[in-house]
Amino acid sequence: MNGHPLPYWRLSSFYFCYFAALGSLIPFWALYLKQLGFDAVAIGELMAIPMATKFIAPYVWGWLGDHLGHRMTIVRMGSLLTSLIFLGVFWLNGFWELGLAMALFSFFWNAVLPQFEVVTLCYLGSGVARYARIRVWGSVGFILTVSLLGVAVDQKGPAIVLPVLLGIYLSIWLSSLLIRDPDSPSPIEGQSSIVALLIRPEVIAFFFVCFLMQAGHGAYYTFFSIYMEEAGYSKTVIGQFWALGVVAEVIVFLFMHRLLQRFGARKVLIVSLLMAALRWLLIGVFPQVLGLLLFAQILHAATFGTFHASAIHLVHHYFTGRHQGRGQALYSSLSFGAGGAVGSLYSGFLWIEAGPTVVFTVAALVSMLAVVITWFWVVDELDRR
Repeated sequence: MNGHPLPYWRLSSFYFCYFAALGSLIPFWALYLKQLGFDAVAIGELMAIPMATKFIAPYVWGWLGDHLGHRMTIVRMGSLLTSLIFLGVFWLNGFWELGLAMALFSFFWNAVLPQFEVVTLCYLGSGVARYARIRVWGSVGFILTVSLLGVAVDQKGPAIVLPVLLGIYLSIWLSSLLIRDPDSPSPIEGQSSIVALLIRPEVIAFFFVCFLMQAGHGAYYTFFSIYMEEAGYSKTVIGQFWALGVVAEVIVFLFMHRLLQRFGARKVLIVSLLMAALRWLLIGVFPQVLGLLLFAQILHAATFGTFHASAIHLVHHYFTGRHQGRGQALYSSLSFGAGGAVGSLYSGFLWIEAGPTVVFTVAALVSMLAVVITWFWVVDELDRR
């Protein structure tokens, strides 16, 4: 158990600012790229860049964090350099120069969250089930940003995203200055190497499931806003669609610790993946049916909320002691990084060749494959009792 009291509001404020940035970037960045004149393939490629750097960057920073300690120093440096490099985006609009800027700022940006997750879990100690009560403030930040920015984009155009995002990046850096490093966890005697851990079947299966879940999300994160715009919805309504999903996520986070204690992470993952398959089918087939579209957005409570909280719980269970930082980094790298990048790329090509319905149907099939893998190979602590 960490020796310092839990700095609940300081940790929560960081999550609030971090996910406020995602509330600017994910729903509206593709619309900004579309305004610059890029087609679906180019948008898919550009949107894959931050996810691709997330495949490499978190593990590099996680290795440094595990070996050098001082994780908050990495968080502060990453968030400050993200802000400084992002300034270049104000003057860049060509494919290659914009892609280079996105690669650079996202390399440092992707250093931030996995290391901060370790800091939070160290402060929580044996009370890891309370993680969702802190993480929920990230969802609140996302909701407020996506709701307000949707109105602003309707009134001023997608370029308004740039100054808003810069301001939020700076707020992340400022909030990081208020948080000190917790005590490092005590070394575990006789702990096996991380390679021995990574070749365990349940760990391989778990990471593959995380990869597939985020590959299924690729079309949603890259093209949902464009898809809704083409279906006739305003930017304000599109922002509200995104906000509704995260409101549902907030509600489920409040009860997440009870779900994990009662059912275990594996069962929660299976239900989350089934709901993901249903969600992608509803979005792909019924974009004009408002009631079904709203229900699909409420399913974000499962496709992100319960899935992510369960995954964090399993990472904390699998990776202990000196492996914690790299465990969180691998989760981020292989899911949001590699999975998200593959999802963005395939959806960009399929969007032109086959259309949105096929893209979201493929996402549903990918989610069902992940159900099968989870059912047979993923285990958690309840399975071992």
